[in-house]
Amino acid sequence: MARECAITGKSTQIGGRYSNRTRATQFNPTGKVRRKANLQKRRIFVAELGKFFLVDISVNGMRHIKKNGAHATLKKAGII
Repeated sequence: MARECAITGKSTQIGGRYSNRTRATQFNPTGKVRRKANLQKRRIFVAELGKFFLVDISVNGMRHIKKNGAHATLKKAGII
């Protein structure tokens, strides 16, 4: 299973690790780096169903739940 947010779909990104000093020179010895999403494993209680759901969720996804409610957000994501 890939490390991906169940709500927003955020996953790892690949990017460069460059400092301003290596940008100024011709020789760039830096390579690629994998940046991981800020995922948390959370038990989310849905009051309408009276159940807990265990999801890998990003912090941005938690903000979605706080704003729109657990039932509506998890239903839209296809978890319920």
